[in-house]
Amino acid sequence: MYGRARRTTGLTLIEMTLVIATVALLVGFAVPAVRALIQAFQSEGGVKSMISAGLNSARTMAVARQKYMGVRFQRLCTSDDSANPLKGLHNAPQYMIFIEYADDLANGFKAVEGLEPIKLPDTIGVIDLRRVTNDEEINEPLELSDSTTFSIVFGPSGRVVVHDVRVRNRDGVNRPLGSLVPPNPSFDDVFNVADTIIGRLYGTTFIQRGRFIQDDYPRGDSLQALGLGEEASCTGFVVCEVLDLRKAYEMGAGWTGYLSKLAPETVYVSPYTGGLISPD
Repeated sequence: MYGRARRTTGLTLIEMTLVIATVALLVGFAVPAVRALIQAFQSEGGVKSMISAGLNSARTMAVARQKYMGVRFQRLCTSDDSANPLKGLHNAPQYMIFIEYADDLANGFKAVEGLEPIKLPDTIGVIDLRRVTNDEEINEPLELSDSTTFSIVFGPSGRVVVHDVRVRNRDGVNRPLGSLVPPNPSFDDVFNVADTIIGRLYGTTFIQRGRFIQDDYPRGDSLQALGLGEEASCTGFVVCEVLDLRKAYEMGAGWTGYLSKLAPETVYVSPYTGGLISPD
């Protein structure tokens, strides 16, 4: 009884080597699949699928809540200069934001609470070509801000509608002309005025809230004409390569060098189902 060998638990060196080799082999097989999945989301087809899912969700909510709801496309405000809110716009990521009509916001829309904005891939963007001009003298950041900021809206019946859109913060605080600092800043973490997004000192408190500039900046504003005023929602858009668009703008040929060629590739939204209708 005392001479019997005691069996120890655990793996031998050979068994451990086999386990490590097996794991390494499985990882080697999985990496290409994961990389392919990531690339699929970074492709034009992946972006269309993402947008289609977002539109379907907005349409479902519009019918369920019996109100105007939709999807807003807009670039993040990444500026650190309150005198130049469009600074860095060329490199700012574009998002898909769920919006809803709010009776108390003077014909305005606000972000749907509880639904986080969805970031589009860094390599792919969407543009509303109605808001692009072939005028070579236009301020390029302003044109880019206009064309990459647009909404698609569904009515209570679930149909796509053309509706005037002015996106505001949930508190209804606007940016009155002639005043750089609103009297009562909003604490909305999605839409806000540029000064509050970048960060301003209100009395002894530094306030920084929001990520996307709200629609209180019509072109006629002599202080900061950001082009973010009321506009009609759209029924179609084009998908663009961000790098190609950036190069074209740097060459001063945003429209003539790149965007005009995308017009035949406009993707439309079916007015009845909310699905995407590709040109092909």
